[in-house]
Amino acid sequence: MNHRDRIGRRHAAKLIAAAPWLIRRAAAQSRTRLILLGTGGGPRPRKANSASAQVIVANGEAYVVGCGDGVARQLVLAGIPLPTLRHVFITHHHSDHNADYGNLIWLAWTAGLRTRVDTWGPPPLKTMTDHFLAMNEYDISTRIADEGRVPLVPLITVHELSKPGVVLQQDGVTVTAALARHPPVVPSFAYRLDTSDRSIVISGDTAPSDEIISLARGADVLVHDALYPAGVDRLVGAVPNAATLKQSILSHHTAAADAGRVASAAGVKTLVLSHLVPPDDQAITDQMWISAARAHFRGRIVVGKDLLEI
Repeated sequence: MNHRDRIGRRHAAKLIAAAPWLIRRAAAQSRTRLILLGTGGGPRPRKANSASAQVIVANGEAYVVGCGDGVARQLVLAGIPLPTLRHVFITHHHSDHNADYGNLIWLAWTAGLRTRVDTWGPPPLKTMTDHFLAMNEYDISTRIADEGRVPLVPLITVHELSKPGVVLQQDGVTVTAALARHPPVVPSFAYRLDTSDRSIVISGDTAPSDEIISLARGADVLVHDALYPAGVDRLVGAVPNAATLKQSILSHHTAAADAGRVASAAGVKTLVLSHLVPPDDQAITDQMWISAARAHFRGRIVVGKDLLEI
């Protein structure tokens, strides 16, 4: 055996020894990831948590659902490269869900985004997108001319949704929308993403809904809007419009106990309580959230935390 053959055999032996680790690494990289970016409900900026947003990473591409305040920075903190952004889904047009919609795409572009981004949501998503780009046209055009960036406007394709159904089938990922119950913000949507290894449902803001149960049937993970009714009075107590605000909150959110009922009826494996209302009430412990949902759901229950990967 010559020297070259001996080196070749040693190299082959090393590859064989490393094969299990390489297989595990490849499997981890191909796994569909769900990271909660923001888990607090309501538009008020807080120390405890960020506004509603989550990212699903499939095939190395980022599918962002919800664009509450600070979503771009939360993606960076989660270790998700901004140029991997491919799809943005807006559930409804309340500011704690769309405040940083335009900023997310704009800042991803400044971080090196050069590929198409599709955005999905109810009207007036197209008008919002056009106005945002017009408002920031000076910065965008200056950076194109001065920094050699690709034009931003042609990268963005907007899809306005007015009815439920399958909205995307691409690269082994299917996204289905269902109507949520969020009066008076109509239409409002929930989304389900099915990949080769996981099914994940994001309810958006909603009252208890048969449509969400149908959408989430048999899903691996249901991220569901949740409120703790006993904390709502404390939440609204400091504002002059307390009675009206309380009525509004109760009309289009789901108590944690009812989120448990929805998860049980849908037969999901894991229920994640998120968009928590109140978002920062220290009198409500994680165990209180879990116990409320546990009364009706026997599966795994997770209380959402910013940057938690499920």
